Amino acid sequence: MHRMQSVASLDLNLLVALDALLEERSVSGAARRLLLTESAVSRALGRIRRAMDDPVLVRAGHRMVPTPRALAVQVEVHALVERAHAVFTPVREPVLVTLTRTFTILASDALTTAIGVDLLDRLTRDAPGARVRFLPEPSATDDPLRDGTADLEIGDIDSTSPEIHIEVLGEEQALAVVRAGHPLARGRLTPERLAAARHVTVSRRGRFAGPLDEALAARGLRRTVAVSVPSHSAALLLVAGSDLVGLVPARLGRGLLTSFGLVALDIGLDLPILTIAQAWHPRNEADAPHRWLRGHVRDTIRHALALDPP
Repeated sequence: MHRMQSVASLDLNLLVALDALLEERSVSGAARRLLLTESAVSRALGRIRRAMDDPVLVRAGHRMVPTPRALAVQVEVHALVERAHAVFTPVREPVLVTLTRTFTILASDALTTAIGVDLLDRLTRDAPGARVRFLPEPSATDDPLRDGTADLEIGDIDSTSPEIHIEVLGEEQALAVVRAGHPLARGRLTPERLAAARHVTVSRRGRFAGPLDEALAARGLRRTVAVSVPSHSAALLLVAGSDLVGLVPARLGRGLLTSFGLVALDIGLDLPILTIAQAWHPRNEADAPHRWLRGHVRDTIRHALALDPP
């Protein structure tokens, strides 16, 4: 208990003084190095001697020489001082060409498809050793940003953790999609025709209803949802091979529409705007590589959202 108290009460500035004294091997030299008076360094040496129970430096003729105990700790003391300086030094921009780090990003498959290639190109140009791990959006009970298993979440953020930082990057709207040659692709798409079709919904929690159902209900209409799937890719595969109707983000879903050869239809209903954002935990706020990643994610998503919808 006595040892814990003595360590807790130790002035860590003494490490800096000890480092200078062992490097300079003189009180006057250490004083010049530390920009202190000789009397201040002499007092510090006295405190160091008492703390270490060792003379540390002893006079040998016209100079001072370290004791065996001082020589034994000199390298360790210097390393501790260097590490302390590093802790309190402002974070510099990372040396990207040598950066080797894996970033974990939570995103829907539609968003991953929309920005994946562009984002990887941007990151690789700066940091060839950086890698990205895309994971599905978390369930309602998980919080990967808080527990540190994910670096960033992008998309429609629904985290309830009050400390999470959220940066809005833009807005998106939904379009209906059908296979080429679908009856709804001919003529004007009315709410009545839309409600009469069979639908597929995308929900990682298995929900069958969403904003479209509320918009239809406001007009006294109700649609039939035949199936709920956890990803846009799965939904669009079903749409491509059937008469099901799906929903995709207008701009961020362009790549999927092209890949599956689907036709986009304007719903003509007042659906809620989707807010696209990126979110991260405060622990990563000042981390230079994380700031670099956020900058590229920001630019990539804004570029994708600037494209005209299909």
